[in-house]
Amino acid sequence: MLILNTVSGGPLDSGRKNRKRNTAVVLFLIFVIIAAAAVYGYTYIKDALGPVNPHNNKKITVDIPIGSSVSTIGKILEDKGLITSSMVFQVYAKSKESGNLQAGVYDLKPSMNVDQLIAALKNGKVFRHPETSFTIPEGFIIPQVAEVLAKNTGQSKEQVMKIMNDRTFVKELQAQFPIIDNKVYDKKVYYPLEGYLFPAKYEFDEKKPDVKAVIKKMVEKTQRVIDNYQAEIKKSKKKPYEVLTLASMIEEEAQRPEDRPKISGVFYNRLKKKMTLDSDPTVKYARKNFKVQVLYKELKFDSPYNTYKYPGLPIGPVASPGEESIKAALKPEPSGYYFFYARPNGQVIYTKTYKEHTKVVQKYRDEWQAHARKS
Repeated sequence: MLILNTVSGGPLDSGRKNRKRNTAVVLFLIFVIIAAAAVYGYTYIKDALGPVNPHNNKKITVDIPIGSSVSTIGKILEDKGLITSSMVFQVYAKSKESGNLQAGVYDLKPSMNVDQLIAALKNGKVFRHPETSFTIPEGFIIPQVAEVLAKNTGQSKEQVMKIMNDRTFVKELQAQFPIIDNKVYDKKVYYPLEGYLFPAKYEFDEKKPDVKAVIKKMVEKTQRVIDNYQAEIKKSKKKPYEVLTLASMIEEEAQRPEDRPKISGVFYNRLKKKMTLDSDPTVKYARKNFKVQVLYKELKFDSPYNTYKYPGLPIGPVASPGEESIKAALKPEPSGYYFFYARPNGQVIYTKTYKEHTKVVQKYRDEWQAHARKS
């Protein structure tokens, strides 16, 4: 007769105790980890909401562009060393319903905590009045930008152009702003900083700010805008330089905002088919002749900027593209169109075949001739 051992302390009971002991240890470790994470998270967030340096009252100038999102503002403040975490700022600001932060140029301090920063940006309490203020319109080219800078820095246009074309200075900028591509050093590129000087309003404390400081701020603005579209750029499989080049063409071609993504879609369709892009602004830029109408003989002008002669994108940007054109270059509107024709009244007519396009050109070409005579 087989008798089972049921005495306490036997093998079965010992196994159960070991399993219970192991489970308890595991649960304890999990509790310790969770507790440690909670303490770390609390400490991290508390530090992130506090001042970066409570003893530093040095004023730092911060430019908050019109239309900036809370996440964009957080990144600007982090880049300026005023907060330690743009993510914490973003979440906290939204939880405080601080979505109406005001655009403008502010003097802020590292000794300010996040609540104080939000209050300042929300109420405009530390808004400053600049000594110098100017605007670079969208679509300006380097000589036009240089003219505006010359008027506001006390330098001649020639001196400003010399600084803009100084390769040593451009390399200094490139070391700080990786958006600048090595292609800018190609001898066939007219102006190395074309497309990198963001069109926007700029304000400075000095009556005659340093030219290099002004240019640096403009390139920094372009870098910041492009950084906001890194996911889209990666998806497009284009380099930032190519995006700026395409955006500059869209900027020059589109007369109405709604046409930017449509024109971009046409360019994308032609690029896929390896067709020439046939963009008049690239011919004008290549010729450095910006009259209203491009002559037929100019279409044959031999230049890497001329998209009538060479397929693909031009060698570089042909103007200063704004953010909407950059966005259009990354988000083209899908269509079956391969041609478009812009009328002087702003209307853009899209067609699918060259035959259809030719009919449109013949119908409306006299409008541009009349417009050229009036200009």
